[in-house]
Amino acid sequence: MGGTASEIAQQFINLDPLNALFLVILGFLGGLISGFIGSGGAFVLTPGMMSLGVPGAIAVATNMCHKFPKALVGAWKRYKYGQVDIKLGLILAISATAGVQVGIRIQKTIFAKWGSAGSDLYVSLAFITVLTILGTYVLADAIKTMKGKGEESTTNLARKVQKIKIWPVVRFPVAGSKISLWFTLPVGFATGMLAATIAVGGFIGVPGMIYILGVPALMASATELIIAFVMGLSGTITWALGGFVDIRMVLLILGGSLIGVQFGAIGTTYVKEYTIKLVMATIMLIVSLSRAIAMPIYLHKLGKLTISPATEHLLKNTSFIIMCLALAIGGIIILGSMWKGKKELQIESEAITATTN
Repeated sequence: MGGTASEIAQQFINLDPLNALFLVILGFLGGLISGFIGSGGAFVLTPGMMSLGVPGAIAVATNMCHKFPKALVGAWKRYKYGQVDIKLGLILAISATAGVQVGIRIQKTIFAKWGSAGSDLYVSLAFITVLTILGTYVLADAIKTMKGKGEESTTNLARKVQKIKIWPVVRFPVAGSKISLWFTLPVGFATGMLAATIAVGGFIGVPGMIYILGVPALMASATELIIAFVMGLSGTITWALGGFVDIRMVLLILGGSLIGVQFGAIGTTYVKEYTIKLVMATIMLIVSLSRAIAMPIYLHKLGKLTISPATEHLLKNTSFIIMCLALAIGGIIILGSMWKGKKELQIESEAITATTN
């Protein structure tokens, strides 16, 4: 398998009007989810591009390129709401950038040795493993928080971590925590490593900040956007130098996502903490199922499994439909929560006004 920029570019898909429209809509919904949970939305954007026939490595690279300017917009929007800890974000971004570079090297090696099918298999395996484990854990935690009437508390692990005072200990006043720098390094590195693997580091970064560092969910989802911007910028440069970035898809997805991310950020002001966790867990598990269904296709292309053309077509369409379902459910939960929260605030405001008068 060739690895030069020109050889890689030959695998860029043909963009007809229907595919272009799909990418814009995909970008909007991905941005909506991104602004709401701080994950970058790439966990649906990467499979979305792959469903159009884009090789996994190119989808990840293109996603990372579109992600960093969108993350900047989302971070600024949520910073104005007082939800971003810039100091924590920048410290985590340093080790995240190192993780990105290691992850990209692994991706390029797989692409060069086994081609697009190997890249697709690697990306899908990463999706299934990470999303299933984290999705199950976050869903259980969201349900527990809901039963506790929406009151979020610091986890036992986070409290233990905060008690370990290994020098240097850094205070993060906005997030309201004081942590040894050594505990931030693995969280940041894992975030960057995952970002280079499936273009979404938020599924490590956000839970890592919540469950290990003791950062509130709302603050963690917002601060992750700072990390996404820094590591996304460095990762994009590395990917682009290798010829993996399809700038056409970047612009189409970015056009939709820059609008969606602002709606998502606004939505966080109307919902409870557990809603963010619920949205994240639900989409994680559905996307994991979508990738699992597509696995036999990649194994077939690598000669490890034999399936008929009809079966391959059925698996591809089923995977695509389930992925679209994940997008739809995420969008409905977010927009529905925004509408419900806004109505509740309006009723409270009217009641206060009536009482005052």
